[in-house]
Amino acid sequence: MGLNIDQINQCSETEFVALLGSIFEHSPWVPALVFGKRPFADREALHRAMVDAMRHAPKPRRMALLCSHPELAGKEAAAGSLTDASQREQAGAGLNQCSGAELHTIKALNQAYHGKFDFPFIVAVTGLDKHQIIAAMERRLDNNPEDEFNSALGEVEKIARIRIDALIND
Repeated sequence: MGLNIDQINQCSETEFVALLGSIFEHSPWVPALVFGKRPFADREALHRAMVDAMRHAPKPRRMALLCSHPELAGKEAAAGSLTDASQREQAGAGLNQCSGAELHTIKALNQAYHGKFDFPFIVAVTGLDKHQIIAAMERRLDNNPEDEFNSALGEVEKIARIRIDALIND
């Protein structure tokens, strides 16, 4: 998009939340919480503030944020209902070009993961290919629930960083 941090800092609250509301998947409450902390020196400061707001939110709100993420190569992708950012990210990792066997594996891993942790598998797919993603799904299924909750939040932070970097030029 090519905005700079000064433009972000000068936005009204409505504009700020509208511009940054998709940084954390379907969670405009995150930028709403940091609006009053402007001005941000740079996109790193904005990212830190948003991550801090997310990390300090009550656990049910953080769980809802995790649950708002789509499954990888899942029903949202098949239905064409992914957010633009999620669609670009998943396509960039080749998840829109999976073989039938790969889709079957991913679907089974998605089901096992959600069954164990009660939220979808989340990974910052930028820079990964579908084979690396499948390996990460298999590996992280061995985590305990608390460790995986924290791993998923860490991945959300990475996704937010990637999305902020794509939106804002310093």
